[in-house]
Amino acid sequence: MFTLPHRSPRDLPFVTDHTALLLVDMQRAWLDPQFDPHLTEPGGEYFRSRVRTQVVPNQQRLLNGFRAAQQNVLHTVIESLTADGRDRSLDHKLSNLNVPKGSPQAQIIAELAPAENEIYLPKTSSGVFNSTNIDYVLRNLATRHLIIAGIVTDQCVDMAVRDAADRGYLVTLVEDACATHTAERHHACLNAIKGYCWITDTDTVLGRLQEMQP
Repeated sequence: MFTLPHRSPRDLPFVTDHTALLLVDMQRAWLDPQFDPHLTEPGGEYFRSRVRTQVVPNQQRLLNGFRAAQQNVLHTVIESLTADGRDRSLDHKLSNLNVPKGSPQAQIIAELAPAENEIYLPKTSSGVFNSTNIDYVLRNLATRHLIIAGIVTDQCVDMAVRDAADRGYLVTLVEDACATHTAERHHACLNAIKGYCWITDTDTVLGRLQEMQP
């Protein structure tokens, strides 16, 4: 079990205009039962409940907070650049994973739909830093603090955290705005990546936003 508060040297005050929010893979492919049958199976109860009662509401709060503070928001989803997915990573091809360009599965769920002028990055690998220009974009935005939330904790979120840390960002992971398929997997991942990020909760992030330094 992972417990908060998490002690980390990355626990530093957010700085105005150098702080951004990244939401990972909050799309219909994994959150709409018509596209992901696992959501309706008995083993999907934990994930389904956590997403609907905790993750989505907390991400809505994060979005509202970042928008009110006029800080940058980025969304990433798994979506091929082609309909047939020929541009996908080898891993996604071997896994038979293709979310066609422009398909309903690629759409972010309505509750978290990007606002006008927010950044949307389709990726064709688990790691957003591997198959998009997010690093280039974040540096153009003068980002220092990258706040990350999304699904699933121990796959695409994990990779975003590690890759961002390796590229020199101060990473904050919002624990109660993330989910994977079991509580055991979620907590195991937190313990594994705690050296790459500061792990905290939605209330703390929102409080830091209100206290941001100029």
